[in-house]
Amino acid sequence: MRTIRRLIYGEVLASVGYVTLGFLALFFFFDFVDELQSIGKNSLGGTYQVRHALLYVALRVPTHWYELLPIAVLIGTIFVMARLAQSSEYTILRTSGLGPWRALNTLLGLGAMFVVLTFAVGDYLAPLSERTAQIVKARFEGRVSIGQTGAWLKEKLPDGSYAANISALSPDGGMRGVRVFEFDNDGFMRALTQADSARFGQDNAWNMTGVSRSEFARPTSEQANVVRRKLDSYRLPTAINAEMVSVALLKPDRMSTVDLFQYIQHLETNGQTAQRYEIEFWRKVFYPLSCLVMVVLALPFAYLHFRSGGITAYVFGGVMIGISFFLLNNVFGYIGNLRNWEPWLAAASPGLLYMLMSLGAFGWLVLRR
Repeated sequence: MRTIRRLIYGEVLASVGYVTLGFLALFFFFDFVDELQSIGKNSLGGTYQVRHALLYVALRVPTHWYELLPIAVLIGTIFVMARLAQSSEYTILRTSGLGPWRALNTLLGLGAMFVVLTFAVGDYLAPLSERTAQIVKARFEGRVSIGQTGAWLKEKLPDGSYAANISALSPDGGMRGVRVFEFDNDGFMRALTQADSARFGQDNAWNMTGVSRSEFARPTSEQANVVRRKLDSYRLPTAINAEMVSVALLKPDRMSTVDLFQYIQHLETNGQTAQRYEIEFWRKVFYPLSCLVMVVLALPFAYLHFRSGGITAYVFGGVMIGISFFLLNNVFGYIGNLRNWEPWLAAASPGLLYMLMSLGAFGWLVLRR
């Protein structure tokens, strides 16, 4: 049995490796083509050159690796199983004692290895490389931003609350385009502080420069009392630190599980909705487990009876199944967010559906036939 396991593991690992390299090369090319329009542009950080574009694209490879690994596992395993069936090698393995349940256990053991690899890449390597890629790009664009409105954060205080908006992060770790809305416990806005830039202090405070501050007093008559001041600097006490702002500026799917969990706790503590981040958190938990689903889904291909012809159609079918899983995984995330589903259910539904499909195929093609 050890010899059979070594044979299957070696074939599948080599096949998955070739498929992964092919996908990564393709996405590397697409990303580099997207960066061609920025090459030669001058900015505060200098001229954006080919080597900078190559570095940025290379740093994005771990993110694509994490996204494509379950699909590569499916395609690579289907190719190996179908090839063994085509050459009658799998028939010899069956006569040597490789029954359906032993084959399933063998592939599940291999799938567990891919689960650990997917988790390690998605939780450690990809977030680190993505942050580094954003820093590289920020040196030439002058900022790291998200969307048109930037990041919004909220903090509760004993006598009210803060709502802070940061347009972008500068390459040196500062903030740009900062607006802070201060409210009392009744929801009345008592001050608006706008700053061109701000830096994180060591004493739970922001050191803001180029400040315009408007203070609003509760109206005692028909006229509201507003005091406006221009300040060179202003110190704002707040517990919102650099890690929270960095997390808010990154897309949820590019954050680690620990960062997502901590940010969810921050949002819930300050009375903000965390549905989107909770769904992404559970997707981070369940996505590596999809490698187990993929190897189970590939096993019935070993029991197909054919002797002539290529296995292109079966590999193409594996590609379509992998793409459909990737699309369904994203669609369920959006639907769960819109329909306010339980976060774990929205994240786990695609994997559960494909697990039922794979077990159904295994039961019909392998056990019954």
